[in-house]
Amino acid sequence: MNRKTYLLLAILCLFMFSLQAVCFAAEEPAQLPNIKILATGGTIAGSGATSTTTVGYTAAVAPVDALINNVPELKKVANVSGEQISQIASENMTNEVWLKLAKRVNQLLTQDDVDGIVITHGTDTLEETAYFLNLVVKSDKPVVVVGSMRPPTAMSADGMLNLYRATILAGSKDAVGKGVMVMLNDTIHSGRDVTKTITDRVDTFRAPEIGPLGFFTGDKAVFYRAPLRKHTTATEFDITKLSDLPRVDIVYHYANNTGVMIEAVTKAGAKGIVHAGTGNGSIGKVEYPAIEAAQKQGVVIVRSARVGNGIVARNGEADDDKYNFVAGDNLNPQKARILLMLALTKTSNPQDIQRMFWEY
Repeated sequence: MNRKTYLLLAILCLFMFSLQAVCFAAEEPAQLPNIKILATGGTIAGSGATSTTTVGYTAAVAPVDALINNVPELKKVANVSGEQISQIASENMTNEVWLKLAKRVNQLLTQDDVDGIVITHGTDTLEETAYFLNLVVKSDKPVVVVGSMRPPTAMSADGMLNLYRATILAGSKDAVGKGVMVMLNDTIHSGRDVTKTITDRVDTFRAPEIGPLGFFTGDKAVFYRAPLRKHTTATEFDITKLSDLPRVDIVYHYANNTGVMIEAVTKAGAKGIVHAGTGNGSIGKVEYPAIEAAQKQGVVIVRSARVGNGIVARNGEADDDKYNFVAGDNLNPQKARILLMLALTKTSNPQDIQRMFWEY
């Protein structure tokens, strides 16, 4: 074999080796995102007496490792690991758990080996936790709050698929910068806008006026809009050194109401009151003496609405300028309470707090 033939064979071998390397590289699977699952309890970790028990079950039974092991498909879409933050039914959620959760989320998201976070949660206060985190998380990485309306022991339980798709969402590059999201029933919501609207059905979470951010089609998250109100890294709130939050109570208005509840929460030490008024945040005339007495003790009053939807207009159903009220924009009372608590960690000036309600 002459020198020219050797050279041709060498070139051919080099070509085949390069082609094989390219093929192996093409076949190598994409690197999976690293997702941390933080568990707080709720129905998604619950247990019922029978397969048809969808009410009257026991919430917050299964630990986080059991939730993960119950969905083996998670291993195909992410490298997952879990931590138990609390083990409670979400009607028992507290400010202390919120602070613990938020601090852990912020800590984890600084790590290069964490690409996103999923938080399992009961549905009763899920929207409140999501909005709180939306205001205090300091990262653009995806954070997804997920729950279920049926316990894992029920027929057609929704928790496993919800957790699976929440994990996909937390690892999606399209979800970066969208703020804290809520994912149930194949629907992606902003933590600011979503609310629980039905007591017992799987399609309970909705943003009636604004609508969802997007949906799942198969295993792909598809977005149709982005949240415009400031969130996460764009907010002024820092809970790093906080061990508690200012007390804020909600007072509900109704026919034949008096100021007795306002007096009671003021006496109990409230620093702020969210007044869940009728219509466009109306306040009954019999409530004004109690409100003015509370304000003299430094209590900030936010006008919200029990209606559940719509904007509470400033100087609409009350003279906000005269009485130093804060108009609650379109936040429902429970979310207005969260923003007011955080606002009071910065200031007690009603004008400054009003600016925050327009921004967040």
